[in-house]
Amino acid sequence: MKKVNILLLGVGVLMASCAKEQTVIYNNAKVTSQTISTSITATGTIEPVTQVEVGTQVSGIIDKIYVDYNSVVKKGQVIAELDKTNLVSELNSAQSNLNNAQSSLNYQTANYNRYKTLYEKGLISANDYENAKLNYEQAQQQVRINQQSVAKAKTNLGYATITAPIDGVVLSKEVEEGQTVASAMTTPTLFIIAQDLTDMRVIADIDEADIGGVVEGQRVTFTVDAYPEDTFDGMVTQVRQEATTESNVVTYEVVISAPNESLKLKPGLTANVTIYTLEKNNVLTVPVKALRFTPTEALLQEGETVEDVQAPNKVWTKEGNVFKAHAVETGVTNGTLTEIVSGVTEGTEVLIGFEISGGAEEEASGEQASNPFMPKRPGSDKKDKKQGDAPAGGAAPKQ
Repeated sequence: MKKVNILLLGVGVLMASCAKEQTVIYNNAKVTSQTISTSITATGTIEPVTQVEVGTQVSGIIDKIYVDYNSVVKKGQVIAELDKTNLVSELNSAQSNLNNAQSSLNYQTANYNRYKTLYEKGLISANDYENAKLNYEQAQQQVRINQQSVAKAKTNLGYATITAPIDGVVLSKEVEEGQTVASAMTTPTLFIIAQDLTDMRVIADIDEADIGGVVEGQRVTFTVDAYPEDTFDGMVTQVRQEATTESNVVTYEVVISAPNESLKLKPGLTANVTIYTLEKNNVLTVPVKALRFTPTEALLQEGETVEDVQAPNKVWTKEGNVFKAHAVETGVTNGTLTEIVSGVTEGTEVLIGFEISGGAEEEASGEQASNPFMPKRPGSDKKDKKQGDAPAGGAAPKQ
């Protein structure tokens, strides 16, 4: 029995010495002035701000094409012509009909004037006078109809000459000389002209979960695979309200400006977009972990004390053996950093966590081994039982 008491006392001394060897190392971070930002990412397509599809309103055969891909054009410049044979014939026919109608009007005008004079003198019946007047009015109407036909034929003939509607660059040429185009239901596209390739934009598809944080004026950066080392800057210029649903995924289009003075950005490139939904520059910040740290009695070493304050938000400093709480007013956060509006100054070292060294691991492993509720390795019961057959102090049992 004495041997058992001596053994237990030795274990207690050993545990006490382990506890004394255990030390707590605290991690600090300085209050620094930096930028707090949050962002969302998306993909989009680069396109010119203004581009026009040039078509034709008349059918015919492409007779001449004066431009090619990448041609620089001016507004009003002739870029193509359709065969005008049929259109000229239609104009001549309409002009002939107009001439005939005008001749008929001249005759009916003179005839009406004669009948009007005779009627006023009572020499003809009212019926003859009314017929002459009707024929005169119908001749006037026919002239007006034929004038409209001539104007239409001239317009169609003018449509056969395709001109550039804006200053710009030809991005696409959809036809070749000799090709027939038909404008029955829709206007066929002949060319696509971009107004200014130095002024581009990105149409980005933003997920419905992120669109709430996007507003006009936010800063944007983006990259393209063609120039992986370059980062381009832009700004949100429009958030479109129309939703697009594809494979049960709802997205919204956001328009982003993309200045292109270097002409590196080409229409159709895919842009990898980062939109900064929150950005505050040169504000005091601390890691979010600093606001979550609290020294507990279990962590205090010999001689260490705590000076706490009642505040919803606070950070801690350690001055010698004293832990001191500082009430702070917080601002925005991005999940990693939190803005400090007041309470501490720049350069202050605040506590963000701790590490336990020394006997902690040994003590923890000892607790785990002695815990009766922990699962045991197969065969360990036999081993324990075998070891337990010997009494405390290591004496063998008497036979």
